Amino acid sequence: MTDLYQSQRAMRNKRQAAMQRGVVAVLDVGSSKIACLVLRFDGPDSFRESDGIGSMAGQSSFRVIGAATTRSRGVRFGEIDAMHETERAIRTAVQAAQKMAGVRVDHVIACFAGAKPRSYGLAGTVDLHDGTVTDNCVARVLSSCDVPDYGADREILHAQPVNFAVDHRSGLGDPRGQAGNSLSVDMHMLSVDRAPIENLLYCIKRCDLELAGIASSSYAAGISSLVEDEQELGAACIDLGGGSTGISIFIKKHMIYADTVRMGGDHVTSDISQGLQVPMPTAERIKTFYGGVQATGMDDRDMIDLSSDTGDWEHDRRTVSRAEVIGVMRPRMEEILEEVRVRLDAAGFEHLPSQRIVLTGGASQLPGLDGLASRILGQQVRLGRPLRVQGLPQSVTGPGFASAVGTCLFAAHPQDEWWDFDIPVDGYPARSLKRAVKWFKDNW
Repeated sequence: MTDLYQSQRAMRNKRQAAMQRGVVAVLDVGSSKIACLVLRFDGPDSFRESDGIGSMAGQSSFRVIGAATTRSRGVRFGEIDAMHETERAIRTAVQAAQKMAGVRVDHVIACFAGAKPRSYGLAGTVDLHDGTVTDNCVARVLSSCDVPDYGADREILHAQPVNFAVDHRSGLGDPRGQAGNSLSVDMHMLSVDRAPIENLLYCIKRCDLELAGIASSSYAAGISSLVEDEQELGAACIDLGGGSTGISIFIKKHMIYADTVRMGGDHVTSDISQGLQVPMPTAERIKTFYGGVQATGMDDRDMIDLSSDTGDWEHDRRTVSRAEVIGVMRPRMEEILEEVRVRLDAAGFEHLPSQRIVLTGGASQLPGLDGLASRILGQQVRLGRPLRVQGLPQSVTGPGFASAVGTCLFAAHPQDEWWDFDIPVDGYPARSLKRAVKWFKDNW
C-alpha cells in the first residue's frame, strides 16, 4: 500500500516537472489502436495548484501540438498480451506524434482499459481540534477511511474524495477553511490487477519514456464526454472500445463507480468473420461501411459483395444482404449492452437523480446503436464525443478518442487524490470491506 502511495506521489512530481518544461505526451493504449497526443502548456502560470477538488470546469490551458495513431498490436481486452509488439506500436505512435509536434517528449501520462477494475465506497470521520478544517484535517480524515483488503495482487489506481461533510453540512467539494466540530469524507477507490499495469510500465520504460501518471480509460472517457450537468446530476459513460467496454458513473463531478466488460467492437468483427466466412480485414471493412444494428425492409435488397481470392469460384463470388450482416452483428451488441445493464444495476445507478447514459468509443458509431441502447439500458441515451478541448486536430475529435482526450484533461487538471495529501504512514489500515456506491443515496 505504501509503495503504491509513494509511486503515485512520485508520478505527480514528475508530472509537475514535465508541465514546468511545458510538454507532456498522453498515451491511450487500446486493443484496436494506440493513440499519442503531445500537449504544450502555456507558460508556468497555466498550472494552478489551487484548482482544488473537481477542477474540470472550463477550458484547459494547453494545446494539442502533435497527434498520431497506429494500429494496436499485442493488446487484448485492453491488456498487453505480447510485450514486444506493443512496445513497437507505442514507439511508432510516440515518434510520429513527436515529429508532428517538432519536440522531443520524455514524460508520458497513460490510460488503459481492462485489468478488472473494482470500485469501493469508503467513509471516514475525524474530530476537528481547533474548530476549522485545514490541510492536515483533510489528510487525517482520508487516512481514517477503512480500506478494504482488496487483494495482494492488486493496486489502487484512483482514490478520490468525492464528498466532504462538516458536522451535518454535506455535499462540500473543498472543506478547507470551514468551521465545525467534525469532518467526514466519502471516498471512491478503484483497484485493478497489478500485472497488466506492470506490463504497461515495462513497455513504456522500454520506449525510453517516464510515466508521469496513469488513469483508467473509463474515467478518462467520462471526463471528456459528459457535459457539466451530466457530471453534476449523475450519468454513466459507456466507452465501447475494440477489446473491452468501459463503464463509469459520475455524480457531483466525481467518478463513483467504474467497471469493464471484456467485450467490444473486435468481437463483432470476429462474429462477422466467422458468420460470413471472410477474413478479419474484410469483416472489419464490412462492419465499418455496411454495419448496423437496426434492419429495415430496404436492407434485404442492399447487397454486399464478398469477393475474395481463395481460388474457389463459388466461394469467391458471393454476396450477402445488409440485413444478414445486421443479423450477425445485433446479437453481440445486445449481449454487450445487457452485460453493461447488469453492472449498472449492481452499482445502484437507478438511485441517481438523473439517469443519463452517454455512449462513446469507436464502436459507438454503429448506426442505430443509440436506439438499441435506449431499449436495453433505459430511455435517456445519447451519443457522445470528446468535449472541452479546443484546437484538437480533426483526426482526434471522434468518439474513438474520448479516453485519449480525457487523459489530456486528467493531465492538465488532475482531481485531488489520496496521495496529494501528506497522510501519516500509520494511516493505512486494511480493515472492514465497505462495498461501493451505497452512500450516495443517503447523501445526495
